[in-house]
Amino acid sequence: MLPYGRQSISSDDIEAVAAILRGDWLTTGPTVTAFEDAISAATGGHRAVSCTSGTAALHMAYAAAGVGPGDQVVTTPMTFVATASGASILGAEVVFADVEEDTALLDPAAVEAVVTDRTKVIAAVDYAGHPADYDALQPIADRVGALTLDDAAHSIGGTYRGRPVGDLADVTTLSFFPTKNLTTGEGGAAVFKDDTLAQRAHEFHFIGLVRDKDRFEITDEGPWHQEVHEFGINYRLTDVASALGLSQLARLAAFKQRRTEITARYNAALADVAGLRTPVQRDDVDPAWHLYPVRVLDGRRREVFEKMRERGVGVQVNYIPVYWHPVYAHLGYQRGMCPNAEAFYAEELSLPLYPDLTDAQVDQVVETLVEVLA
Repeated sequence: MLPYGRQSISSDDIEAVAAILRGDWLTTGPTVTAFEDAISAATGGHRAVSCTSGTAALHMAYAAAGVGPGDQVVTTPMTFVATASGASILGAEVVFADVEEDTALLDPAAVEAVVTDRTKVIAAVDYAGHPADYDALQPIADRVGALTLDDAAHSIGGTYRGRPVGDLADVTTLSFFPTKNLTTGEGGAAVFKDDTLAQRAHEFHFIGLVRDKDRFEITDEGPWHQEVHEFGINYRLTDVASALGLSQLARLAAFKQRRTEITARYNAALADVAGLRTPVQRDDVDPAWHLYPVRVLDGRRREVFEKMRERGVGVQVNYIPVYWHPVYAHLGYQRGMCPNAEAFYAEELSLPLYPDLTDAQVDQVVETLVEVLA
């Protein structure tokens, strides 16, 4: 089966991990700091806090922002559930705003219609690697006193109007799952423009531990002392994973270039195929394509999905609208609330896209898809 996504691991990646295993620090060591510094450099120079997954990054970011009961988080339904569930776990009300009909990105006009004085965070998702319209979203957030959050699980390495992903929103979260644009195995990070939020996130992901003597409330203990002021969780990334991430970051530009080449090859081959819509790219965006989402028209998506897999092409669907999940349906969320997202979901099919995919394999996917659609 040709997978829809997979990691690209080199001999340098393997040696980087092996070097850590031969050393003294498996976790909480200098390689974690080096990886965070490298992520910061790649995302606009803001402080990065690494963690165990993209889901952890979202939870950590919402916690650092002080999201809790009584607050609202506005987000898109066209995403993996973690974009919403990280806020729900903290007791916030999630408000879903519809997406743009063509890009499936959070629609600023839809956000404008639902924000209130209880909106704490507006969380956009760079679906498929294409950044959302942050120049339209930020003024909405500023007007109601909210933060913007870029769920950039798909988009590290991309740019929006010349600015790198990581510099587009107040907070940016990243995922380093194996199918993503670079991997640490499992892993993630959050990038913060505000240093106070970054420190809160760091402490939250480090079990809440405070080690700054000037902040201690218990002042008569010895040099071993540390204390907890707010509850936190152990979301720490290891030095082993960070070493892999550092090695992968050195190839991020090459990964992006190959993903762009594959996307262009698909675009050229599929542009005039009846029964399909190919992805949209805005002129002011240079995406780091993570997915290649075609739209299969005429109600044929499931048929095409099954036939492609029968023929050994591992297509995928990304994603069921978040509020369709029973955990949200049981809270009273109703189908039909975001018609553009639901229409997109009904047609979306992700074709294989990863750096080691060859031109011959891209052509195989195209030929199979055209045959199935005939």
